[in-house]
Amino acid sequence: MAGNETVTTMRGFLSSLLVLCAILAAGPAFAQATAVGQHRDWGTYSYQSESGKVCYVMSVPKQKQPPTLDHGDIFFFISQKPGQNVAYEPQFIAGYDLREGSKVTVTVGNRSFSMFIQGRSAWMEKAAEEPQLIAAMRAGADMRISATSRRGNKTDYTFSLLGLSAALQSIQNCK
Repeated sequence: MAGNETVTTMRGFLSSLLVLCAILAAGPAFAQATAVGQHRDWGTYSYQSESGKVCYVMSVPKQKQPPTLDHGDIFFFISQKPGQNVAYEPQFIAGYDLREGSKVTVTVGNRSFSMFIQGRSAWMEKAAEEPQLIAAMRAGADMRISATSRRGNKTDYTFSLLGLSAALQSIQNCK
């Protein structure tokens, strides 16, 4: 049993290291982020913005399709911004420019949600559906993201949802 615990601990460490490297590559605001914790496949972070403290959970995909493409760094965030009255705002960030006018589709179980794009990022098309997506994610085992690159390449990502509920709980009282 100790061998399995070592593998799980090493996997968590490597996952945290990958996420930290991804944060540093994502930009100045994220470079100043503080790691708060790791909950299975989801890390929790916070940083101070001009509008107040921002807390977020983040994960990277377990699978990227097609495997022949250079996808760059791919992330899914859920932010909590108390100073801006934002609770659990989902965001997808691609490692490439998304096709202008396209949509990103998020699928959890039998539920699908549409996101609008801007550059490399995507947000919920209908903000009123954010709580429904978060509820589906909390109840699901994995989440699929489908996107189209600026060049027209269709891409799919599978994210594990293991640890999401604990990660969200850890930032619930972000202040």
